[in-house]
Amino acid sequence: MNLHLKKSFWFLAFVAPFFANAQSNAPILSGQDTSRNPITVAVPFVGFAPDSRGAAMGDAGVASSPDAYSVHWNNAKLAFIEDDLGFSFSYSPWLGNIVDDMSLNYLTFYKKIDRVQTIGATIRYFDLGEIQLTDANAEPLGLENPREAAFDATYSRKLSENIGIGGTIRYIWSNLSGNITGAPDAKAGTSVAIDLGFYYNKELVFNGKNAELSFGAHLSNFGQKITYSNDSNEDFIPTNLRLGSGFKTNIDPYNSITLLVDFNKLLVPTPPFYQLDDDGQIQYDANGEPIILKGKDPNRPLLSGAFGSFTDAPNGFSEEMQEIMISTGLEYKYRDVFAVRAGYFHESKNKGDRKYFTAGLGFKYQVFEIDFSYLVPRDQNHPLGDTLRLSFVFSFDTKDEDPTDG
Repeated sequence: MNLHLKKSFWFLAFVAPFFANAQSNAPILSGQDTSRNPITVAVPFVGFAPDSRGAAMGDAGVASSPDAYSVHWNNAKLAFIEDDLGFSFSYSPWLGNIVDDMSLNYLTFYKKIDRVQTIGATIRYFDLGEIQLTDANAEPLGLENPREAAFDATYSRKLSENIGIGGTIRYIWSNLSGNITGAPDAKAGTSVAIDLGFYYNKELVFNGKNAELSFGAHLSNFGQKITYSNDSNEDFIPTNLRLGSGFKTNIDPYNSITLLVDFNKLLVPTPPFYQLDDDGQIQYDANGEPIILKGKDPNRPLLSGAFGSFTDAPNGFSEEMQEIMISTGLEYKYRDVFAVRAGYFHESKNKGDRKYFTAGLGFKYQVFEIDFSYLVPRDQNHPLGDTLRLSFVFSFDTKDEDPTDG
């Protein structure tokens, strides 16, 4: 691995496969392909769907019914969770078509304080497996096992019987270089970020049947940039805005169907197009800065990068619309003990080209629930192909019934 850690290993070994078909030569990596211009970020693992339920529904979940994994999808939902106490664990082998020792692990805990308040905590651990590191001259530096982790604390509150809000603070740790000694500037990257959520749920009658309509909004990973060397080499983390809606209808007292749709947009700068010389190399000005031909300088402060992400695409509004990812999901439940789920995730070909179908099952017995999901990409031999997740949930109703509570 070249010791420009984020630029080489993190992008080429992980982000590039994640944005399959989005790169094939150097100009694309620097944003020069005028048709394909994917956005890249550091620590993308904090945005991966960690649980089987949401993953089975096309990575949709901002307006789904609350569960133990609400902190990831929309922390405002946590205040509406029914059980008093719960914890869960999810495990997912990652990029199994390429390597056999990468995995994403997610542990959650929640506790209701009272009828309107709930707190939660989560740990997300991403193991990138064992790799052979090399220096800039391709000389071996030894075997290392890069790892990343994120630690969350969440507070969620009902403002009314139908509206809830949530806030999460997150500490992110990313060690891509392990314990190598051949790179004095290399270090583990750290960042602090927040999530803010809004959730609305309303019971209604649809075609004579009891139904529920819900809306959700979630701003996640809004925080400081991260560096693996020094402050002059900082990268944005995956700040994301998720908006969506859900509709649940009860077919009869035992069967229900829920439909979900989410819209996602990364709130980070879009790579510009740079001026190239006759040899295809980026040209620089007298200050050593690359000359931007079209678009805006991506090296901006946090607020400017986030708010400017709506208007900085080199090809204008049409490209901005391509940066919106769409998730759709369906969930059938029988008596809240058995669930069948399916979904579809769509990303523009010019922004990463992730397109895949998802499916999953869920079983619940008393306080224990197990969920399974499976990902089927549209393209054969896709790095994300055969991605599976297993989730285990334990939920308890420990509070005493008290008619005066609240």
